[in-house]
Amino acid sequence: MGDFCTENLLVEQANAAVDEVHRGEHQPILTRALFEAVQEKLAANAVARQVRLRGSAALLTGRLFDDRGNRMSPTHANKKGARYRYYVSQALLQNRKAEAGSIARVPAPETETLVCDGVRRHLAAIRKEPPTVLADRELIERHVVRVVVKPQTLDICLIPMSEAQAENPSLADSAPDLRPAAMIALPWTAPSFAAMKGVIHEPSTTPTMKPESRDALLTAIGKARGWIDDIRLGRIASFAGIAQREAVGERHIRLLAPLALLSPRIIAAIADGTAPADLTVTGLAKALPYSWVEQERSILQNT
Repeated sequence: MGDFCTENLLVEQANAAVDEVHRGEHQPILTRALFEAVQEKLAANAVARQVRLRGSAALLTGRLFDDRGNRMSPTHANKKGARYRYYVSQALLQNRKAEAGSIARVPAPETETLVCDGVRRHLAAIRKEPPTVLADRELIERHVVRVVVKPQTLDICLIPMSEAQAENPSLADSAPDLRPAAMIALPWTAPSFAAMKGVIHEPSTTPTMKPESRDALLTAIGKARGWIDDIRLGRIASFAGIAQREAVGERHIRLLAPLALLSPRIIAAIADGTAPADLTVTGLAKALPYSWVEQERSILQNT
């Protein structure tokens, strides 16, 4: 009996010791200041990497694969002053040609356009409403998990609507009971590189948009979309209410509100700095056509 009690006492003492913190006798490998500095550096690097990815022209980075599971990475070539963008299978880039998929290289602009247009049409069909106004990059980030390149189709794996709604609650109001199919198969034919080079840039003397102008435009567009969402979802009753909340004149709100209906391609051009250099918030908002085609014709025709 005594041995049993002694054993229980030792167990209780051991359990109590688990919850205690004892000062170590050895010297620390890292000082606290160095440890925290390293953590801050790692966090900064992670943020910088996300900024680089979002700033890249390659919309499908990290999401595009060949039909043997190899990631397809963005690359480019310059020839006679023109830049050609591609996605190339990692197997090919790593000199493992025998392990590459059926299609090991695709022109980037055409592939991105096909994916974005296909996703827009699919979402519009299931919601029975006009195509989403999301910019191309935001559309891919919110809705696309993976794109597999096959000889006759691009297989697009979508984020389930329930997850997309969690990231963007406004989606729940437009399609509360609908979820897109897990996969879209877009018919396509792999282009011949002799005829299709994927040109995205040619040297030009046209001045480029300044970063401060781009930021001002994107900020105004973001505000306008937020205001329209507030009214649509019943969070506020009118432009007058928004003006009072924002401490600006109602005329200012009415001027910028049409920016919420701006063509995604114009938004993308502003984001990557290829929109007209002299474009301003006021100039863009005034007399903005309702049709995306007309918007693009009047604003992007010279870019």
